[in-house]
Amino acid sequence: MLLLAFDTATPAVTAAIGESGPDGAFRLRASAASVDARRHGELLSPTIHRLAEEAGITLADLDHVAVGIGPGPYTGLRVGLATGHALADALGVPCHGVTTLDALAFATGRTGPFVAMTDARRKEVFWARYDDRLHRVGEVAVDRPAELDTGGLPLVGHGARMYAEVFGPAAADPDPLYPDAAAMAELALLRLRQGTALPAPEPLYLRRPDAVEPGSPKKVRQWVK
Repeated sequence: MLLLAFDTATPAVTAAIGESGPDGAFRLRASAASVDARRHGELLSPTIHRLAEEAGITLADLDHVAVGIGPGPYTGLRVGLATGHALADALGVPCHGVTTLDALAFATGRTGPFVAMTDARRKEVFWARYDDRLHRVGEVAVDRPAELDTGGLPLVGHGARMYAEVFGPAAADPDPLYPDAAAMAELALLRLRQGTALPAPEPLYLRRPDAVEPGSPKKVRQWVK
């Protein structure tokens, strides 16, 4: 089972190709990551094609596509989701969603409780609690760092590093800062093997977008001399 995974819900553009053999063992075929919040659209497609070459496959060999669904800023998030849908449609394979914070959490390898968080802009963070790298407690939320009750748990992710002065010692070891598509691919394949449902490949929005549809034009009064 060959799967392409990628995420653009944070400043990182990360993609990977992994496979699950008959014994269920995960094998990473190729992966890449770069951090550039302004170039998601420029970087993702060339990265995917380069990884296919490195893995010694064509995109037609893929059995599944998995894409990060956020939460994250709208502009970056839509690049990954649009690419995921387009690829899956063109190849005739299923497209699955993976919550970006779940991918970040899985990459930690942690076996005890912690909190994962990413930058939500507007001086806020997206965050969620985990019992370990595989099990999230509750839903993903968005809050201001000073208002967030982490219960004294260790913090991981770029959001933790950004507000380290607020969180103190809990943010002393925030790595990994961004989701890793290699971990996302492994997590998606694990859940597919287990028969665990993956989220739909639809954006996970936790607040309204900044851009709104313009209202009706204002009436202008004509002055007659």
